Amino acid sequence: MGSQTKRVLLTPLMHSARPFRVSNHNRSSRRGVMASSLKELLSKTLDALLITSGLVTLVLEEDGTVVDTEEFFQTLGDNTHFMILEKGQKWTPGSNCIPARQQPKKSGIARITFDLYKLSPKDVIGCLNVKATMYEMYSVSYDFRCTGLKALLRSLLRFLSHAAQVTGQFLIYTGKNMLRVLDDTEEQSSPRLHSRQKFKIG
Repeated sequence: MGSQTKRVLLTPLMHSARPFRVSNHNRSSRRGVMASSLKELLSKTLDALLITSGLVTLVLEEDGTVVDTEEFFQTLGDNTHFMILEKGQKWTPGSNCIPARQQPKKSGIARITFDLYKLSPKDVIGCLNVKATMYEMYSVSYDFRCTGLKALLRSLLRFLSHAAQVTGQFLIYTGKNMLRVLDDTEEQSSPRLHSRQKFKIG
């Protein structure tokens, strides 16, 4: 029992084969391979791309990072794109690769937060702080303060007064226009009536 347990514990863990994409240095040849280890990936890549050179370097296709340890290889996800470089060849960015320093900056609002607080226990509603954080690494905030019931009622009355003034002006303007239209209609109908009466008399 002891020897069997020792044999099981010393047996290395076998990783299952995963899908990867590989290409040569100029991306003219691309292949898909299944591999469970870095050694197996290198072997299958050389066979798939028909490379006979013994000295090669495996790098990430997106940024040229060298992959030369099993530990780092196991951290990479499925369908990772690799590039195989022979002696004297160097990694070059692809047509779809955008360097980090040239990546387009995001613009607009990234996050909006609302904070409701009171300046004193006597406040009925309190204050509302609205803060907007932009992608450009700065923020804008604004405080809506309602410190008391009187201030709230005063603001409400001001709003209602302003709304009443606007409504009154709108009604006056509408009434004048309606009277003008009615007067024009009466003036147009009067000549027609006179002409008909003259025609009957004649």
